[in-house]
Amino acid sequence: MTLTEAVRSANDMLRTAGIGSAPRDARALVSAATERPALELISHPNAVLGAGTADRLAAMIMRRVEREPVSRIIGEREFYGRAFKITPATLDPRPDTETLVEAALELCTEEGFLRQPIRILDIGTGSGCLIVSLLAELPVARGVATDISEEALAVASANAGRHGVSDRLLLRQADALEGFDSRYDLIVCNPPYISSDQIPGLARDVRCYDPMTALDGGTGGLQIFRRIAPRIQAVLGRSGNKGWALFEVGAGQVKSVQRLFAANGFASFRTWVDLGGHTRCVAIQALG
Repeated sequence: MTLTEAVRSANDMLRTAGIGSAPRDARALVSAATERPALELISHPNAVLGAGTADRLAAMIMRRVEREPVSRIIGEREFYGRAFKITPATLDPRPDTETLVEAALELCTEEGFLRQPIRILDIGTGSGCLIVSLLAELPVARGVATDISEEALAVASANAGRHGVSDRLLLRQADALEGFDSRYDLIVCNPPYISSDQIPGLARDVRCYDPMTALDGGTGGLQIFRRIAPRIQAVLGRSGNKGWALFEVGAGQVKSVQRLFAANGFASFRTWVDLGGHTRCVAIQALG
């Protein structure tokens, strides 16, 4: 079987199974199975797959037929222009979460942080996509990333090494802000924010493959916000900088999140929308 035949066969099988993204998925799976860049599928269409490679591709196709996300099958996801390793211990980064990176960089520009050795805290880092992206974009910044999962921290460490920021990143196993007393110029967090009663209704590719600890936000999806809101002022802002904390939020949650922080004295809020027009990021500024 040639590369062209492999792509055509994979596409046919996925399309028959009702996969709407069959052409794109077929190319991605053939590229991963053959360990060839996607461009080579076009430039070397008559290259022949070995028996082992064909078997590996067949197994990948069957996993996709069962609705396992392509990113899970190949073990990585592109995020903010970089490839990130993912495993069952980590959330699969979504394009919507890139809104947090863009918002953080916008605030860094406004605050004059771009060339300052600021300190960044990433709460619940997962794959490390947020903190690694920010450290890559802010070459003199330093970061701390936390997660309750030791396995997730190992993935974040691998991604930090892959993108050359390991020397500026400390990884720490911790739950939210428990045990923290250092101060940070910038805090980012993509928390579990899906209400517990909505979990059964999630799409299969989310419900069955993302870790539940990264999805289930308790009643109303606000559990982690309730824990962070009373404590964040103690770690936000340093060296005369008030500092900002940015959170990803679910659709329709922005006002509830703002009310929680307002109840703890915060009054300065900013919001950003994602490509779908939903408010995806809420930022709070440290109290003066």
